[in-house]
Amino acid sequence: MSVDDLKALVRTVPDFPHRGIQFRDITTLLSHPQGFAASVRHLARFASEAGAQKIAGMEARGFIFGAAVAVELGIGFLPVRKPGKLPVEIIGIDYDLEYGQDRLEIDPGAVNPGETIVIVDDLIATGGTARATAQLLRKAGAEVGHAVFVIDLPDLGGADTLRAADVAVHALMHFDGE
Repeated sequence: MSVDDLKALVRTVPDFPHRGIQFRDITTLLSHPQGFAASVRHLARFASEAGAQKIAGMEARGFIFGAAVAVELGIGFLPVRKPGKLPVEIIGIDYDLEYGQDRLEIDPGAVNPGETIVIVDDLIATGGTARATAQLLRKAGAEVGHAVFVIDLPDLGGADTLRAADVAVHALMHFDGE
């Protein structure tokens, strides 16, 4: 399936979660077997070209696409978790959101020093979570130079935020507006 075919599978929900927001819902893409498989193959191609030795995905939708890309490439998957989810020694990073703060954590034993890890997620908006993920993975000793997304919302500037942190950004599709 072409990227245009995949883009047509993404449902737009107006005024969610707030008036004026055009929510890009991937549920319709995920529920379409050929569309989901094709999107994973496209993401895997980007990750492979970036030299991925492992894929990292952020909780929760990054788990869906990231794990599928890792399986497609035959490499490992590293879940980037919300606080308190891992039963082992962790390293974490606190980061700012639009309205507050959040935290991400990983098992540092899941990262081999110098390993090339590519970040995979469903959507990049403001880029805060993806940038924090790159920082956290680098703190654990990984090489992080690429992130791939199903959707980029370029008007929100997240891809530029990642590029400023020396992370190349690849997205299957772009939607203007918020």
